[in-house]
Amino acid sequence: MNESETRAELIDPALQAAGWGVVEGSRIRREYTITLGRIHGHGTRGKALTADYVLEYRNTKLAVVEAKSAASPLTLGVGQAKDYAAKLAIRYTYSTNGHGIYAIDMETGHEQEIAAYPSPEELWNKTFAKVNAWRDRFATVPFEDKGGYFQGRYYQDIAIERVLEAVATGKQRILLTLATGTGKTFIAFQIAWKMFQSRWNLSREPSRRPRILFLADRNNLANQAFNAFSAFPEDAMVRIEPGDIKKKGKVPKNGSLFFTIFQTFMCGPTKDGKPSPYFGEYPPDFFDIIIIDECHRGGANDESTWRGILEYFAPAVQLGLTATPKRKDNIDTYAYFGEPVFTYSLKDGINDGFLTPFKIKQISTTLDEYVFTPDDTLVEGEIETGKRYEEADFNKIIEIKEREGHRVKLFMEQIDQREKTIVFCATQLHALVVRDLVNHNKTSQDPIYCVRVTADDGELGEQYLRAFQDNEKTIPTILTSSQKLSTGVDARNVRNIVLMRPVNSMIEFKQIIGRGTRLYEGKDYFTIYDRSSFPLAKKPK
Repeated sequence: MNESETRAELIDPALQAAGWGVVEGSRIRREYTITLGRIHGHGTRGKALTADYVLEYRNTKLAVVEAKSAASPLTLGVGQAKDYAAKLAIRYTYSTNGHGIYAIDMETGHEQEIAAYPSPEELWNKTFAKVNAWRDRFATVPFEDKGGYFQGRYYQDIAIERVLEAVATGKQRILLTLATGTGKTFIAFQIAWKMFQSRWNLSREPSRRPRILFLADRNNLANQAFNAFSAFPEDAMVRIEPGDIKKKGKVPKNGSLFFTIFQTFMCGPTKDGKPSPYFGEYPPDFFDIIIIDECHRGGANDESTWRGILEYFAPAVQLGLTATPKRKDNIDTYAYFGEPVFTYSLKDGINDGFLTPFKIKQISTTLDEYVFTPDDTLVEGEIETGKRYEEADFNKIIEIKEREGHRVKLFMEQIDQREKTIVFCATQLHALVVRDLVNHNKTSQDPIYCVRVTADDGELGEQYLRAFQDNEKTIPTILTSSQKLSTGVDARNVRNIVLMRPVNSMIEFKQIIGRGTRLYEGKDYFTIYDRSSFPLAKKPK
């Protein structure tokens, strides 16, 4: 009897006899895909991880079953059973050959042969020995899967469950750390969905729907989240914008899900000679939960004005989303929210096959520092004789057009000019210069081939960005920017990232890398073109 026959004739009946797939709320998920396998190139991947069976009850994964043929030793699948359970963060796992069942408790390390599978209710009670009414209530709400069209990834499910567990146990400040491109907005949506449907609110009684605030620091992030939450009723969704507040003369309060940026909340007319930010027009306990996107960028910094918003709404549960592990330059974030309840790294995402790997190519120049001499021509401005201008000074304090022209020519010769590319520049003015240099060196005849997208470009820049993000469109092909595109840009077919300015923070470097890590059909890797003196780029993950 081979493995397939063993499953059909021995294992499936044993699971059904225990109530799996029979008891209401229970489900057997066969051939459950855990990881896709690392992308190796030329359309190939490493080995994917697939569990033979995952047992679910009350929308919660409770066990893994690893199956082997009836002729195999009972414990042959123990290694895989443990590996899959560890990956899925599941406590109980089983190895079976159909004739016996070998059970492993991943929490206590206890192992033994058992006569039969526990029933769904028995396994639930073993997993959750301590009763928690809100955990059970959250579990009754299925993930929103768009009618079965969309299935969450294993680590997304874990992140959602960890946050809801923290909420159920009364934790007020919660942090999730997941690499860019791994779906933090999707996770936030599912958390909001379960809290909305279960009617969780600060009273801890299901008396009303919660009021949830999604807080970002850029309009494109707030807009992307607003669109991603489209499964909610239309009348529950509110986009808070300064123009609407001024027009209506008050902040919007009718709704369940509110989306805005810090800057909007910080504005407001002066009253009695003192600042009167808009967020102060809400009672401190108005919002039940606040989701702070990219929270490492100052929102939790003790000296940030944004911190005032978080402190004002202190009664709310506050969930911070960040892509960066704890480092010296984001220590305030971790001090405020505490250690993350779940972490999923860039390395994890690449190894699991959910993120695209990258290569680094150096843009070498012979002019990484400069000292003015009498032989040189000063075109405009002033220059300090004898001063050594270094990399960080270029295109901020000093500009040498020949140098920039040479660097643009170098990367334009190396890239496939048909591939979508983002160029990060030192300033908005530098991005303008580089845009023109790219268009001077292009082979394309399209006048919109390379465009600048910065804060100064306003709605036209947003139009260019939307066209660039559209995978069906090839124009514009190259975007130049300074800071605006370093985060929050979901463009899946980016093949090249060019760094024409220093990136001295690993946080920012990983954010920039995230512009290229998203999966796209036929995309085996993306390339980072960088100047040779950048030390962070010499340590690819």
